[in-house]
Amino acid sequence: YCFFFLVFYLVMVYSDYTGYPFPTAPPVDPFAKIRVDDCGKTKGCFRYGKPGCNAETCDYFLSYRRIGADVEFELSADTDGWVAVGFSSDKKMGGDDVMACVHDDNGRVRIQHFYNVGQWAKEIQRNPARDEEGVFENNRVTCRFKRPVYVPREETIVDLHLSWYYLFAWGPAIQGSITRHDIDSPPVSERVVSIYKYEDIFMPSAAYQTFSSPFCLLLIVALTFYLLMGTP
Repeated sequence: YCFFFLVFYLVMVYSDYTGYPFPTAPPVDPFAKIRVDDCGKTKGCFRYGKPGCNAETCDYFLSYRRIGADVEFELSADTDGWVAVGFSSDKKMGGDDVMACVHDDNGRVRIQHFYNVGQWAKEIQRNPARDEEGVFENNRVTCRFKRPVYVPREETIVDLHLSWYYLFAWGPAIQGSITRHDIDSPPVSERVVSIYKYEDIFMPSAAYQTFSSPFCLLLIVALTFYLLMGTP
């Protein structure tokens, strides 16, 4: 009896009276913010929204970079639902490989794979994404994942070593299921995108396109000249 009491006493002393020293789970690293100063240098970026916006202020943001046999994508959008990128042979929705980051009712951001059938996105169980991470903060869905550059020939998953038009979309979700995108005509890359070429491309949202057209600029110049010269 005394022997067992002594063993119990020594265990308690060396464990600081907190019980047996069971190993604890390693801490989870917080989501690393997207770096925009790397855009056009070590990764390619697309920004849609207000001039000068970044990954936390653009209506939509996407970056891509090659890491070995993978391409790492970072997406972020001003939404509480989902943000996605589609890889298309043209500038129209339909027959496209789509990767979406979806904010579900449990607060998680999941990476899902879809294939556009006409105007409808069908979820595909074979998901090429790996090293997935995502966060929902400040009413934004942000995520990061990798997918292979080369894949076996399959209709729903494209080879990223080829160039594709990139379709950008985001919108609300209901119980973790995506619904129609926020705007009627989501932005599309002006030309096909190569993962081997890093550019930093800005596309103004509708609110900032009004005065960017040549006609509007000409009209502003004409009105300014008229006001300065005065009326007869």
